[in-house]
Amino acid sequence: MNKLLQGACAAAFAAALTACNAPQATTPQLTASGLDPELFVDTVAGIPTQLFTLTNTGGMEVCVTNFGGRIVSIVTPDRDGNPTDVVLGFDNVQDYINKEETPSDFGAAIGRYANRINQGRITVDGEEIQLPQNNFGHCLHGGPEGWQYQPYEVVAADSSQLILKRVSPDGDQGFPGEVTAIVAYTLTDDGTLDICYEATTTRPTVINMTNHSYFNLNGNPAEPITNHQLYINADAYTPVDTTYMTTGAIVPVEGTPMDFRTPHAVEQDVRNFEFEQIRNGNGFDHNWCLNTRGDDTQVAASIYSPKTGILVEVFTDEPGIQVYSGNFLDGSETGKQGIAYEQHAGICLETQKYPDTPNKSNLPGWPSATLNPGERYTSHCAYKFSVK
Repeated sequence: MNKLLQGACAAAFAAALTACNAPQATTPQLTASGLDPELFVDTVAGIPTQLFTLTNTGGMEVCVTNFGGRIVSIVTPDRDGNPTDVVLGFDNVQDYINKEETPSDFGAAIGRYANRINQGRITVDGEEIQLPQNNFGHCLHGGPEGWQYQPYEVVAADSSQLILKRVSPDGDQGFPGEVTAIVAYTLTDDGTLDICYEATTTRPTVINMTNHSYFNLNGNPAEPITNHQLYINADAYTPVDTTYMTTGAIVPVEGTPMDFRTPHAVEQDVRNFEFEQIRNGNGFDHNWCLNTRGDDTQVAASIYSPKTGILVEVFTDEPGIQVYSGNFLDGSETGKQGIAYEQHAGICLETQKYPDTPNKSNLPGWPSATLNPGERYTSHCAYKFSVK
């Protein structure tokens, strides 16, 4: 998987640098998830937006809009062969665009920096930089105008792959360097949605990209994900304070509700507020330090719905995974098919560098998120779907 993906990433990046006119890949009829592609046609910042549909021979369908690089739907067969949409989202592009009314990260390709940066302050190449503060005084997911709220250019699209490109100017949300970033979505016949990220920069900067899909494998977002069996291949995690900021510590999961090395239901401890970390996160909203250590042939995490039999396994070359149990969903956002997204309607599995890495990379066990000119940032995440 690793060598194959490296080749696919290199090809995608080369194509992005040379492509001028990308093919248009919408289909006029409704998708298997019931989406109308016409409702995703718009122009934002001079870039046309639309809906792209990927399919495979196993009956899967993945719909992505280039606005924010967002996965809008993933349809996969359940144990009885019934097509089942397993991610949250909206049924038109305007509900994604109107972030003042419905701010969300549903399905987005997050950049420049996924997760939180403490007080929005970083030091890059000796320069102290103040970023936007949009979450408890911290910079979250690249700030209020992060890439999830911007259109990506379409480089190439066919029935199995979509390649998107974003050129982020020097100073975008305060981040230094002009960054050219690529996101490539590939749906394979073995049921894997493969996501490849690459980026280059003109000045030293920091970068940390991820996908922010909310999964619900029950087939009905009105039913919470608390019944999902969660597995995380991690012996340690990074605790947070009451503002959801990592403290700098890396602590063992052994003997705590953060231990998912044996799969068990999310509901077992998601409301165990006697445990300080679950109280601080209002549920699970933490980064786990993966045992896989960059080996994307090993399962990093998985979720399973006993109701539908759908299993999702996560593979990544990143050191961490942020698991968020939809604690702040409160029914105020109405998604596809008119369903209001209540608390725990979805669970996110975000592969990434640890939160606030730019300020903590000097600590033992913490990675680096620095990208310099002449270097290439790469990141890989794969979600493999099957049934039990």
